[in-house]
Amino acid sequence: MRKIILGRTGVDVSAISLGTWSYGGANKSGKIPVGWGGQTDDDSKAALIRTWELGINHWDTADVYGNGRSESVIGDMWETIPRNDVFIATKVGWDQGNKKHWYDVGTMRLNMERSLKNLKTDCVDLMYLHHCNFGENDEYFDEAIEVIRKFKEEGKTQFIGLSDWSSEKIMQFIERCDPDVVQPLRNVMNDTYESSGLKKYVDDHNLGICFFSPIKHGLLTGKYTVPAQFEDGDFRSGEKAFRDTSVIQKMQDNKALLENQFSDHPNPVMHGVVDALFSDSPTGCALLGQRNVAQVEAAATLGEILSHQDTEWVKELYKKG
Repeated sequence: MRKIILGRTGVDVSAISLGTWSYGGANKSGKIPVGWGGQTDDDSKAALIRTWELGINHWDTADVYGNGRSESVIGDMWETIPRNDVFIATKVGWDQGNKKHWYDVGTMRLNMERSLKNLKTDCVDLMYLHHCNFGENDEYFDEAIEVIRKFKEEGKTQFIGLSDWSSEKIMQFIERCDPDVVQPLRNVMNDTYESSGLKKYVDDHNLGICFFSPIKHGLLTGKYTVPAQFEDGDFRSGEKAFRDTSVIQKMQDNKALLENQFSDHPNPVMHGVVDALFSDSPTGCALLGQRNVAQVEAAATLGEILSHQDTEWVKELYKKG
């Protein structure tokens, strides 16, 4: 597995990193599905062992993935896997507790302490502000960043991160936050990393960059042939693209083209879709969900830098239609 230096953290991590949202299982926030169905702890634990064996040493989780279940599964692994072998990132901010807004100071501190307990560690390597919704007038930002910086001063996280589904939102707060690492959504179908100015900022300030949703929750692999049905509590049930027959057919068409283009690769579709993200970001990492051993072994074949020509060809596939 190719390693990269995660920006100014100076830490060597795998270019393909592990996203563990699914390890929390199906879950709801009120009536809204926010989890992943069909996941067992046995599959999660077997996948974690295999990632370690194959050199995927950066694991990403969050306090709200299964209300701590994802973190707890990871925390149970330290009798098998040396804690120092793994760079652990978690997040805080999506749990409102009994408040009507995110980033309540008391809730943040409670959840930070819970994360350490779940992960069975005294210090996480990286703690993200999970999103950039800091109130209608950004009124909760100052307290949120103060708390997470205090957490660093107390020795409970080494580095601070900033995440959001929108690169544009990250740009609104990046100077004030001064994160060590940023985590935006990026894939070949949804990509504003450069146009938002985030790529330039990351490059200019030597920040670590981790892309989440590189395969758009599995949609870009072309694995779906008909509109998908998901169990209660699976957030994908609210994603219209999984029910759009024209999108599903487009992903099938692209799959066939990618298999032909990269026929010499053991996982041609994933190679094209994921490795295209490294062409302009050779020191970035992609957070790829790996739900079982088979998915880990597929992920371990990825991480190489696709050529500029191949990258442009792949991106063009997802601009058409």
